[in-house]
Amino acid sequence: MSFNELNSVENYIIKQLTGVNLNTNEVAEVALVYNSLWQYKSPQELQRSVNEVLLESELKQALIRLNPEITANPEFADEVIYKLRAILISVHQVGLVRANEEFFKWLQGDKTMPFGENNRHVPVRLIDFEDLKNNSFIATTQFRVHYRETKIPDVVLFINGLPTVIGEAKTPIRPSISWLDGAHEVHDIYENAISQLFVPNVLSFATEGKELYYGGVRTPLEFWAPWRLENDEDAIAKRLGLGEVGKELSDLLHPKRLLDILQNFSLFTTNKKKQRIKVIPRFQQYEGANRIVERVKEGKIKKGLIWHFQGSGKSLLMVFAAQKLRREQSLKSPTVIVLVDRTDLDTQITGTFNAADVPNLETTDSIYELQKLLERDTRKIIISTIFKFRDAKPNMNIRENIIVLVDEAHRTQEGDLGRQMRVALPNAFLFGLTGTPVNKADKNTFWAFGAEEDKGGYMSRYTFHDSIRDKATMPLHFEPRLVDVHVDKENIDRAFAEFKESSALTDEEADALNKKSAKMAAFLKSPERVAKIVSDIAQHFNEKVNPHGFKAMIVTPDRYACVQYKAELDTYFPEEASKVVISTTANDGIEFKQKWAITKSDQEKIVDEFNDATSDLKFIIVTAKLLTGFDAPILQTMYLDKSIKDHTLLQAICRTNRLYPKKSFGRIVDYFGVFDDAAKALQFDEDSIKKVITNLTDLKEKLPKAMEEALSHFKNLDRSLGGFEGLEAAQNAINNDDKKDAFAKDYKYVSKLWESLSPDAILNEYQEDYKWLSQVFESVRPASDNIGKLLWFSLGAQTTQLIHENVHVGEVHQLEEFVLDADVIEDIFNNPDPKNAKKLEKLLIKRFQKHSGDPKFKSLSERLEALRDKAQQGLITSIEFVKELCKLAKETVEAEKEMSELVQIKTPKAALTELFLELKNQETPAVVERIVNDIDAIVRVVRFPGWQKTSSGEREVQKSLRQALLKYKLHKEQDLFNRAYAYIKEYY
Repeated sequence: MSFNELNSVENYIIKQLTGVNLNTNEVAEVALVYNSLWQYKSPQELQRSVNEVLLESELKQALIRLNPEITANPEFADEVIYKLRAILISVHQVGLVRANEEFFKWLQGDKTMPFGENNRHVPVRLIDFEDLKNNSFIATTQFRVHYRETKIPDVVLFINGLPTVIGEAKTPIRPSISWLDGAHEVHDIYENAISQLFVPNVLSFATEGKELYYGGVRTPLEFWAPWRLENDEDAIAKRLGLGEVGKELSDLLHPKRLLDILQNFSLFTTNKKKQRIKVIPRFQQYEGANRIVERVKEGKIKKGLIWHFQGSGKSLLMVFAAQKLRREQSLKSPTVIVLVDRTDLDTQITGTFNAADVPNLETTDSIYELQKLLERDTRKIIISTIFKFRDAKPNMNIRENIIVLVDEAHRTQEGDLGRQMRVALPNAFLFGLTGTPVNKADKNTFWAFGAEEDKGGYMSRYTFHDSIRDKATMPLHFEPRLVDVHVDKENIDRAFAEFKESSALTDEEADALNKKSAKMAAFLKSPERVAKIVSDIAQHFNEKVNPHGFKAMIVTPDRYACVQYKAELDTYFPEEASKVVISTTANDGIEFKQKWAITKSDQEKIVDEFNDATSDLKFIIVTAKLLTGFDAPILQTMYLDKSIKDHTLLQAICRTNRLYPKKSFGRIVDYFGVFDDAAKALQFDEDSIKKVITNLTDLKEKLPKAMEEALSHFKNLDRSLGGFEGLEAAQNAINNDDKKDAFAKDYKYVSKLWESLSPDAILNEYQEDYKWLSQVFESVRPASDNIGKLLWFSLGAQTTQLIHENVHVGEVHQLEEFVLDADVIEDIFNNPDPKNAKKLEKLLIKRFQKHSGDPKFKSLSERLEALRDKAQQGLITSIEFVKELCKLAKETVEAEKEMSELVQIKTPKAALTELFLELKNQETPAVVERIVNDIDAIVRVVRFPGWQKTSSGEREVQKSLRQALLKYKLHKEQDLFNRAYAYIKEYY
């Protein structure tokens, strides 16, 4: 028996969840099954039509079982189901996230219906969160759903008849296929083609049997996350394989865990682009928040310290913890205080809570206000800064169910303010959260927040390595630049000696000057040095940052240096390309204040503009502001020219590590020499922290071996051979899927190194080899709709540029012109030359890609794939292969003939004309042709490839259609609009 996604992964998932082995049809003893609540039912047993996504009989039984009013009058169940169906249908108008959000109000039990006495509204329960056994948990496979087209997700899990989890399994034995392919199918195909199935969705998952990743509706693939097991000692050196995936899957999809995520860890929030998004927790947020809640419920230990590495989602962890604490009935309506120690952090945390529409939220603007809230015994979530505890009275509130969450717990919390807070709230629970580990000098933090019962002083720890492994943050590379401008004692002394000599100062005058003036500042801000650095920044940014669509931050020694850098930068870039973000003081001159002072609202606008990929703003220049609490995923490179150490340094450089499409690392370009001694700059207890920064020299050392491994796929090949002969020889060296996939894996690694190092001079000696590898990669890369495409990634900007500069596309792709018709096929059939067969095979693949949406061609494509597999495994002779190939080619020619006859009728304009003629009545203008031409012209201007998958694209096309209809006074005909839009979506 061979291994495939069905028998090896999909059936394994069902065995793990239900105990049923679909390979043998045996059922394991329930007691042995970790998730014995899940029950397997085959698709045939589900009693539903292919157009229905709810198991209505299961849902109706649950409604009757869980709601006394519906038990008394079962017809009420139909009214609820009618309301739920309306939300499913609304998905095409409101979008998937908003429909999911509306459905969640029902799932969480927040909706009421007038089913009580005298039509009194009573809550309706779809799920019993207290007694799991009161719910039905069904798992099924190959769940066929039809809407416009038919899709068949591999695994669907139902709670009380509601499809809450969708899973996609992929083959475990092809190296080019990973969980990403399954996630792509769920996110890019199923969520669009059968969106109704995802309206009740809690989460979706994908696995190829080696790794398991999960995400919420409309979660981009780069934000899908792995699930980890609590207290798993082997988590860092993670084991791969079915056993590990099975344990993770059983843990994530345990009904208790799933319902906890549904009830307490599902947020609907608004992003910077004002789009509604759904957020579900990563493992570390789920674990950290639950540990806080459990500790408060137990009530024995009153404190705890949480270290989750910078950028791994602490703000959301606080939201999840605060929400769950407030919902926990045993805590009797607690007060949750979220304390931050800076105004800018206050803004970030408040923004996260506000965007998520967290109920019962108070933010305090004054000490008086905060004290009043506590004295009045306010039972809400209160966000404040620790400075507002200044002059707080002792025993301001002695309640036990006050929980204080302190952000960045290693700083001011340890001074007098921290003590005053503890005196004011003597019985409160205190939890410290930090993004940087506690260093040797900072013993107070362990004393203040670390519980003796917690191993190593931390109650929850998520390190730099954990966050990189789980792709929660990006690795950080640092690049020492212009070593002659780095700061060291000798350099400063030399500079000062030269200054003393040139100024003809006496020793006494020099000593006085030494004490009064910042000699380092004088050196750092010398115009010559700044000019040299800015010139280097301009070149570096244009070569390494801008081509990839990223932005940069410049960190200077002080506020006046910011202004100096800005003036110099304006000589290389337009004025609007950079903005200075600094604070001004009462002592600043009027001119300085007028030019550089910015309000809080100005700062927010600058940050929003910086985060907008289409804006002209490329650089933010700072000295202290925005080094903490600033979240800009588009920021990839920080140009650092300031002395920073420890927590501040780690927090500052981690501004660059946030996830962003096509970003594979954050970069720190060091002009100051901060990292000349990284161990001193980062003095922490944790050995692991020393590896936070990867020096680019490490990457340079890895390049030769990586190039050697990529070229090893073409041993004994003459790479100087040009034209199609050379390319064909290279393709023949990797002539089956396994070899191609292995080459792609090695090439991908080289390509990442190349993009990181470019345009470093070290690349020059490898330029020819890399160019050759890139051409071969391009020539064998599968079409975009082929399986395994996510390993065959799109090329980086530097590599693409290299290919464009050095290669005529024809040389890469065009081996020889080859016509497909009956005579050619007959000729090959009678003279089975392997070379011609190879060309025929390639031509067929191209034809199938062209008609990828057509079921007939899909079937032919699958037959070709099966035939190639047989040939590779040596199950048929080369003659038999050629003859079977010719049969397929004949059928393809026939299918194309039939199709060309059909295609003539359904051009986009023909489809629209047909629609208008069908709907024509007395009110419709007679000039149908003109209406169609107008719509066609306007839609072609605003549409772009893939517009149907973006809300902005849909919005633009809808707006354009309304404009076209308005001209003919048809804009109020909603049915006409809906049907015309559906046609446009399908044909444009």
